[in-house]
This record gives sequence, structure tokens and C-alpha cells, in this order.
Amino acid sequence: MKKLGFGFMRLPLLDGNDPTSFDKSQICEMVDKFLELGFNYFDTAYMYHNGTSENIIKEVLVDRYDRSDFLLATKMPTMMLKEKDDLERIFSEQLEKTGAEYFDYYLMHCLTKENYEITERLGGFEFALEKKSQGLIKKLGFSFHDTPELLDKILTEHPETEFVQLQINYLDWDSEDVQSERCYNIAVKHGKEVIVMEPIKGGSLANVPKRAEKLFKETEPQMSVASWAIRFAASLPNVIMVLSGMSNLGQLCDNTSYMNNFVPLNNNEINICMNAADIIKSTIAVNCTKCRYCIEGCPMNIAICEYFALLNALNSGEKELCELKTEYSGFAEKYGKASDCIGCGQCEQHCPQHIKIISTLENTASVFED
Repeated sequence: MKKLGFGFMRLPLLDGNDPTSFDKSQICEMVDKFLELGFNYFDTAYMYHNGTSENIIKEVLVDRYDRSDFLLATKMPTMMLKEKDDLERIFSEQLEKTGAEYFDYYLMHCLTKENYEITERLGGFEFALEKKSQGLIKKLGFSFHDTPELLDKILTEHPETEFVQLQINYLDWDSEDVQSERCYNIAVKHGKEVIVMEPIKGGSLANVPKRAEKLFKETEPQMSVASWAIRFAASLPNVIMVLSGMSNLGQLCDNTSYMNNFVPLNNNEINICMNAADIIKSTIAVNCTKCRYCIEGCPMNIAICEYFALLNALNSGEKELCELKTEYSGFAEKYGKASDCIGCGQCEQHCPQHIKIISTLENTASVFED
């Protein structure tokens, strides 16, 4: 396999406010180009794009190509499981929605302490192993968003897993919250293959502060800023795949241009990434990747990700407060205001970045609401 995977999480849309309004013609063009260049790994999940990502992947990929032409990964939404029967119901639904007949890679989705407890209580791994014995799953693993200690525990208790999907990027490599390096080393210790998610951190590492951009451009003027993030993750020896949630054909063409004949970063280039990380960290107010897990089930329909992006834009000096207040008012007309938060906590439970969302929304309200 070539090391770049196509993540069906941030697909091109016809209406930016509707995550189900797929630009199908552009997605088909992207899929065709991706396969034409020899890339073949596609990643989706039950909850992406308000539960429709698995549907669109059937239309643009599964229905249009022979099953042997691609590898497909999807995930069991552990955070949505309530009872044991949910496992069979959701898995059967996934087979139907994708039309894929089987899954090359299947993951227990977003294992945190809480989600791992749910998975264990309902027998999630045992269920997946049974499906594997039936030939419906080829490789079994899980995606992970918690401490290195918990990762070590899961891999010790479930040696049958063959790979782990980790959030790895140069900004989170030594962060206290994500701890990418420590988690990667735990996976290596257990001899597991690693698939990387969020290498560009929700797109934020494609648009970095000018000082960080200058570091990259002075070294390799022809390479995009985003390329440094993807190549950093792909350079790790145990990484077999780096996922990119490509949102248009231009992004796909850029990513495939340097991943087609991938050359790992050297030590000097890795040091440049770490220096850029120090610059970027000084400008970030909220460590949000816009994965939108927090929004699922929000009783007040608050545009959490959009509001946090406004805070980051203010902190970085990208825009003036008056302009950002106007943008905030536009979101607040369609969604709940930051001050509408009732503190139920479901968003914090689902946040892979462990953001203190409730208190940050209070801060958002104090900044943008009169």
C-alpha cells in the first residue's frame, strides 16, 4: 500500500452549512484520480457527515469499482452503543450502507476510558472477532483518544488487535493532552501497525502563522505547508497509512504529488517541524480539529467548532474583533449561541482533544456576545 489514505470525513459540499450536501461529481473525480495514481485505502465511519459518509462511499466508490480495486475501513461507533444488540444492528447497517460485502479494516471507534468500558461491557471485540471468523472483517483494530497508560492496557488485554489508529502530527507530538509520541511508542512496544489520523489537525497545519510558513518555504519552496504535516507522520517507521480528509480535488492532487513516491523527512526537516510547532502553539486559543463529535446530540444545537475557530482567529490576530463578532452573529442566527450551553457535558465526553468545552463556551460568550 502507498501510505496515503482518503478519509471520508471532510468531503466537498454544495452547501457548507449542510454536511450531507455532497458535491458528488467532484468526489467521483477525486476517487478516480486517487485510484488512477495507485492509492487504494479509503476510510469512513458510521457517524461521519451526520451518518451519511458510508452512503456516499457506496455511490462514488463501491458501486463504481471492482471490490478488489480498493481497501475499505469503517468503524463501530462505541460512543453510541447502549446494549449488546446494537453491535449486530449497526454492523449489518454498515454492510448495507456501504454495499462493501466485507471490511478490509474494521475499528472500534474512538476508544477513550468511557468508550472502552462500554466496549468491554457489551463484548465489542468478541463481536468483531466473530465477524472476522466469518470473513466479514479482514483486519481488526481501534482508533484511540486517551492516555498512553490506557492504550497500553487495551493492547495488553486485546493482543488480537492488529493495528491502532492514532492522532499523530508534529503539533501534538509532545503535547500534554494528546501525547502522540508516547502513544506511538506504546503501539510500537506491542508490535502493532499504526494508522495516522489528524496529521494536519483538522486543516490547521495547512494554514500556519507566517513565521512558521517561512521556516518551511525557506527549506523547500516548492512543497506545500500541508505536505510537511503529512510527511512528518508518514516518516515514522511503524506507520503504514496516513489519512487525509481531503475537501477538494486540489488538496488531493497536492497530497498525492509528494506521497506517490514518498521520501521520509530527515533529522533537520523534523527539527524544522518542531520549531514550527512552537510558533503555532503560541497562537492557538482552543485545540479544536473540527471533527464535530461534540455537536452530535448537543441539545442546544450550538455551533461549537465554528465558535472555537473564531476564538483562534482572534487570538492569532488573523481578524479584528468587530469582523469576528459579525461572523458570530451569523452563526448564532442559525444555531444556538455559546451562552445557550446548559452544561450537560455530552460534548466533553465525546471530544477527542479533551477540550473543556463548557468553560470555553462561557469564554466565547463573554468575547462575542454583547
